[in-house]
Amino acid sequence: MTQTSTTVVVTGTDTGAGKTVLTSLLTRRLRGAGVNAVALKPLCSGGREDAVVLHAANGGELTMDEVNPWHFRAALAPVLAARREGREVTLAEVVARVRSFARRHEVVLVEGAGGLLSPLGEGFDTRDMVGALSAIPLIVVPDRLGAVNQARLVWEALPKSARARARIVLMGQWRKDAAARSNLKLLKEFAPKADVFRLPWISRLAGAERQGVVAAVLDEMLKGLRS
Repeated sequence: MTQTSTTVVVTGTDTGAGKTVLTSLLTRRLRGAGVNAVALKPLCSGGREDAVVLHAANGGELTMDEVNPWHFRAALAPVLAARREGREVTLAEVVARVRSFARRHEVVLVEGAGGLLSPLGEGFDTRDMVGALSAIPLIVVPDRLGAVNQARLVWEALPKSARARARIVLMGQWRKDAAARSNLKLLKEFAPKADVFRLPWISRLAGAERQGVVAAVLDEMLKGLRS
């Protein structure tokens, strides 16, 4: 019997924004709470390090090739890296693959590559994937100067139906700048319809404190995810 499933697409303002860290944390949190959740990284280029992290977060539930079915050698946008190898990936293929896991799992977290509009395959990007999957978008933004503009640009670029469900996540940085103290408040003021969260820089917190703070933010972020 097919179960009701929720698909979450984790995107960001750029490559290196913290998508893999957040996807891994959320997957582990859900699975630790007994939720049948898995994380996918459909496309990788230039290495599979992100997929390796997500494979570990899945606790052996999936193989590496299930987590990351399309991987290409060149450190370029996936569509260009694929073309260099004489290959191509279509939106229909990616959507079919994600849906196959959604039929077997309660929550499927899909990490994009690069930013929301970075070309993934032939004629599609992460925004197209969000729409085709009717997914909940999580927008990952480094919490530093420029975050408010970057977050609003990505949020506004989402399809209207997806925008209403989106969550913006400010990822704490190793070195805080002055803007980090005001980004959360300013984003809530200038994007009042968006749900905004701040995740602290994890390695700056120690032991039980780290676990407690991070867990509380993740739990708040996950509220209503499966409703």
